[in-house]
Amino acid sequence: MQIIISLIISCIAGLSTVLGSFVIFHKWQRENINKFIVFALSFSLTIMIGISVLELVPEATFAILTEYKLIKGTFLALIAFTLGIIIIYYINKKINNKQNDLYRVGVLSMLALLLHNFPEGIITFLSSYQNIALGLKLSIAIMMHNIPEGISIAVPIYYSTGSKKKAIKMTLFSGLAEPIGALLAFIFLSKFITNSMIGFILLFVAGLMITLSIHDLFPKAQKYHEDTWIYIGLISGIIILMINHFVF
Repeated sequence: MQIIISLIISCIAGLSTVLGSFVIFHKWQRENINKFIVFALSFSLTIMIGISVLELVPEATFAILTEYKLIKGTFLALIAFTLGIIIIYYINKKINNKQNDLYRVGVLSMLALLLHNFPEGIITFLSSYQNIALGLKLSIAIMMHNIPEGISIAVPIYYSTGSKKKAIKMTLFSGLAEPIGALLAFIFLSKFITNSMIGFILLFVAGLMITLSIHDLFPKAQKYHEDTWIYIGLISGIIILMINHFVF
């Protein structure tokens, strides 16, 4: 029974990403579409950088340094983070499409967040399996940032392709990584996974998300020349991060 409850909690946390895609069903007036896209991009990049800096990097570094000595642990942590940076540049080149860079941003967000959600699923499952109350608390915190992460995928995909179905499908694909991670943890990893292993994965993902935010999302938001909505998106993202970090 504990296993089933843990899997359900992981599913709820992961699939909350899809809730973020529901913003595309709002019928924006044509003159407000660009403002909304800019807001969504700047809001999303704030969430990605904030999660990386406030949660992923500190937690992952601590997990690694508790298992390895200071110099070796720091070196390995830097390698994991740098690999994330290199990979996002590599993927960027592979799917570069100058005619529709908004679509490229959406695909990159989906890939980065898919990798982010996978270890989150493992953590949520293992936490819930040990302590359901702890798992629920962690699940709520994850939902708080999964919803805006869903926005970061759905908005660029929808406004670059005009397809709601494609936007929701790609958001769902990213969210499913969380319960899949939980299921794999149950089947294969629960006896073998270590805190440092999770740490390396999270640092790799942090490198992905920070690079994606600075290299792709922010420049794309600037191209619309809606600076006011960039600031509104940034401030809104900071507020959500503060609620997530200090309340949950």
